[in-house]
Amino acid sequence: MMDNKYKRAYKEVLEIIKYFPEDEYNKIPKEKIDFFKENMDDSYEFTINPAIELSGQNISKEANAIFVKLYLDYFATESQKQTINSILELNEKKAEIEKREKYNPDDLFKSEKEVPEETSLPQETTLIEYKENFFTKFKKFIFKILHIKD
Repeated sequence: MMDNKYKRAYKEVLEIIKYFPEDEYNKIPKEKIDFFKENMDDSYEFTINPAIELSGQNISKEANAIFVKLYLDYFATESQKQTINSILELNEKKAEIEKREKYNPDDLFKSEKEVPEETSLPQETTLIEYKENFFTKFKKFIFKILHIKD
C-alpha cells in the first residue's frame, strides 16, 4: 500500500502541471502522468492560485521532491543536471554529518553545546517587475529549492 503522503503529492503535482505550457507538459511522459493519476488521493482537495508565485503555495515536501526529479529528468540541461546532482550529494553528506553529530554515542551524555545563530544573507530585490509565465516561475521555484542561482 502506498503512503498517503505520496498519494497527496501526486495530486499536487498533477494540479500544478496543468498550468504548464503544452510543449513543456508534453515533455513529461504520458506513463508518468498516468501513474500519478492512478495513484493520487482522489479525496484530497488541492488547488493553486496561478497569480501567486509557486514558492508561496502550500506544497508538500514530497511534491517538491517529485518536481525536482521531473525537472532533472525532463527539463534540465546537462550542466544543470550536474549542478543539481552535486547539490543533492552535498545535501546528503551534510545530513549524514548532522546525524553523526546528533547521535554520536560519545557525546550523548555531555552537556549540550551552544549552537551559534545562523547569519542571514541579504536578499536580492529587483526594481523592475515583469510578468513571468508559469513555467518560468516553476523553474525558479526548483532552483530556489536546490539553492541554485540562474
